[in-house]
Amino acid sequence: MNKYDRITPEGTRDALFAECTLRRQIENRLNGLFTARGYSEIITPTLEFYDVFNRDAQPFPQEQMYKLTDAKGRLMVLRPDNTVPIARVCATRLRAAGLPLRLCYQQNIHVISPSLKGRDDEISQAGIELIGSDSRMADLEVVAAAIDALQACGEEYTLELGNAAFFRALMQQLSVSEELKETIRDCIEAKNYPALNDLLDTLPESDITKALRMLPRLFGGEEVFDKAAAICSGDAFRAILNELRSLWQAVTQFAGKERIKVDLGMMPRTDYYTGMILRGYLSGYGDEILSGGRYDNLIAEFGYDVPATGFAVNIDAVVKVLSKQAPVSPAAPQTSNVLIWAAKGCESEAVKAAQDLRAKGMVVEHSLTDTLEDAKKYAAAHGIATVLPIDISGTDCGKEV
Repeated sequence: MNKYDRITPEGTRDALFAECTLRRQIENRLNGLFTARGYSEIITPTLEFYDVFNRDAQPFPQEQMYKLTDAKGRLMVLRPDNTVPIARVCATRLRAAGLPLRLCYQQNIHVISPSLKGRDDEISQAGIELIGSDSRMADLEVVAAAIDALQACGEEYTLELGNAAFFRALMQQLSVSEELKETIRDCIEAKNYPALNDLLDTLPESDITKALRMLPRLFGGEEVFDKAAAICSGDAFRAILNELRSLWQAVTQFAGKERIKVDLGMMPRTDYYTGMILRGYLSGYGDEILSGGRYDNLIAEFGYDVPATGFAVNIDAVVKVLSKQAPVSPAAPQTSNVLIWAAKGCESEAVKAAQDLRAKGMVVEHSLTDTLEDAKKYAAAHGIATVLPIDISGTDCGKEV
């Protein structure tokens, strides 16, 4: 027997019946939300050339991408991100389109997760990209859509706002090797603050190392800005904090302060973000279910210098949250309204009868049993209320039983 013919690869799984229905409901809800805001759907290939993701910013380490070769020996990857391919499309096929471009998508990504992390390697995402504007209104449009997306996925949510430039400014003033900076970044991204403190203990004490130690505490409401201003001086930090504070104040005017937080220690998993970043959480799930932000330099790497912002929703994570709140049975297939049983020689009439009933909105299936009694037993076992026998020679032809 083949060793792996009855299991799925690590990081993947099968979805059955009611879970599939829930997934489609979430997808349809989000798609309606996006299209109501003027966003048009785009689909990019699952397979992309490796060069598409081998960018200057290097947001995707090659060891985290699934790779293969095509018939010509060229290196390919399974799409690990949706924003980068859309940036490619904007710089090529949509280059002559009028700006701003409002694009939405619903497709999978494939990322090799660290072992024993319990994360999916195949992730279904739905999201939006707003291309061609660096205005505050563009950021507010995206944040407002993110809040509506979170509300569409669950009543108990939190949205966190940050700015990718804050950490970048800290790193620019830290006089250490690029390798050490990357290690510090990894510690912060993993929220491994004990390891971060151990690492900072090996460096000379400075205002920057003090600020890095304070990152876990730069989370909360408007008081965060005063805390950050007290430990980070200079025009660059002042401009970043003022920009983020202005955004936070605008968002809280239409969304309230209870669910909108500030997190200056937020570390995006991809390096292409340049300004505002956001993450959304649902009650009962530890990781974010929504993430995104502003990426003004990414599309320029494909030869088209336009700003952009957007976010993505992890549909698999939302399904997990909602399934916990209202558990669904993985072994509960669709229930039909009517079961049609056909006597020998009446199969075509049975198909026609089923077509007529389906046209009226009913869920209809055909009995595959030899006898009407067996059909009735099947219907009783599967919760089908009506059995319709089709028997031209019998007195019960077309009469519900």
